[in-house]
Amino acid sequence: MGFDLEALRSSVQAHGRVTRVVIAAIRGSSPREVGAAMLVWDQGQSGTIGGGALEYEAAEAARRQTLKTKLSSHALGPDLGQCCGGSVTLLSETYDREDLAQLGGEVILRPATPEAAQSPPLAVKRLLAQMRAQGQRPDPQLIDHWMLEPVHAPQIDLWIWGAGHVGRALVDVMAPLPDLAITWVDTSPERFPPHIPAGVTMLPGQNPTLLLRHAPVNAQHLVLTYSHELDLALCHALLLHGFSFAGLIGSATKWARFRSRLAALGHGPAEIARITCPIGDPSLGKHPQMIAVGVAAELLARATTKEMKEERRA
Repeated sequence: MGFDLEALRSSVQAHGRVTRVVIAAIRGSSPREVGAAMLVWDQGQSGTIGGGALEYEAAEAARRQTLKTKLSSHALGPDLGQCCGGSVTLLSETYDREDLAQLGGEVILRPATPEAAQSPPLAVKRLLAQMRAQGQRPDPQLIDHWMLEPVHAPQIDLWIWGAGHVGRALVDVMAPLPDLAITWVDTSPERFPPHIPAGVTMLPGQNPTLLLRHAPVNAQHLVLTYSHELDLALCHALLLHGFSFAGLIGSATKWARFRSRLAALGHGPAEIARITCPIGDPSLGKHPQMIAVGVAAELLARATTKEMKEERRA
């Protein structure tokens, strides 16, 4: 979660004046978390702050907004027809091309109300100094009438090897997720669809294994090419290169053969066991979209488990 500067730039470029509405604070229950945001312009919008009456009214108010910055509180009760029972504070800010030139750095920090001090308060300075010392990104939050949000940057490198039916379904499912930087690899440009989703890097190469050197050693990989031989070569190369997760599409029979061949290439049982095969949820079915949904759920579950472990250690 963070301030998606690229999405804002694209929207301003396409629509001119855009209002960004972000959840700045929460009391009690809320359909979305602090930092969830949507972009609103005259004839449309993107992103979501939770849907329902809150989002509808906030979007309509954003289209009528004349102030550069507006902070408002909303009770999520009977008045809005929502049963969350809490309340949210929304920060609505209008942007045009000139405003974008003022945005930059790793954290977007700005006053949220006319009552805000002319410079960031001491509590904000201390928080940012503490986060820098610990090498961490601050959470989005409103402090003493100042709003701070880290600039959104994908935290997970995902490499998808193969642009066939399953590869395309996976990209369609995974591309909208905010924390993924997806690199999509296949043997030639002709194997990719005409439209590549925003945020996905298409990387054709006659010998895909040679492209692996460009992948971070902590990247996640999904191997699902048209060729079993290429799949095997990629698994062999991945074991030599390093990864945080590697999944291979295939049956139990395919994986038994691959384990034997990888062992013959010099990999030990513990190394080979780091590769997950099959991937996804077989109970969902074998349709490409069903496979993609299962794989996406598996990766999201892994990310959630890792995040919970890190929180417990902290």
